Amino acid sequence: MSETVATGLPGVSMTVGDHICAFYRGDLARDAVLVPYVEAGLDEGDRCLCVLDGSQPEELASIADGGRSGLTLLQSDDTYLASGCFSPDDMLSFWYERARRAFDDEGCAFLRAVGEMTWALRDLPGVDLLVMYEAELNRFLPKFPQTILCLYDLERFTDGEVLIDILRTHPKVLMSGMLVDNPWFIEPDQFLARLS
Repeated sequence: MSETVATGLPGVSMTVGDHICAFYRGDLARDAVLVPYVEAGLDEGDRCLCVLDGSQPEELASIADGGRSGLTLLQSDDTYLASGCFSPDDMLSFWYERARRAFDDEGCAFLRAVGEMTWALRDLPGVDLLVMYEAELNRFLPKFPQTILCLYDLERFTDGEVLIDILRTHPKVLMSGMLVDNPWFIEPDQFLARLS
């Protein structure tokens, strides 16, 4: 497969293995990134796994309800917060098992994963481990041909210190229709050493 991955966004492409932080403001802006990304993947025959925290975009819900194969829509309460708290190890195991199943059991060639991250703003045990989890995702990505798009709503994520750490854990940033290499990214080993 090609190293270039279509995003469905004009002039924006990513590469296999990308871990991207998408900043946006509000549900309409989220959907303007999310829906084209998923539709481009389905058009390419990719598996698309979306874990959402808010309402499902109508376009994606109708694709899923219409029985088009390749799209799985889940909610954060059933994934990130399945045990009533957040465990980075549990969530990394979730992604690993979903990817393994897609590639080994279902013959998938490429996986597009999406995580809407507003669940991390809830007052629940473990949500303070968000940036550790994001750093660890960089170690997981090379294990399979995949991309992961992490969705951050700037209307809800307002803590500057948290946003800086989110930037430090994503090699690429998508904002205002532009995908850029992130000059503030810190490799996982170095970032995690700083946390401890």
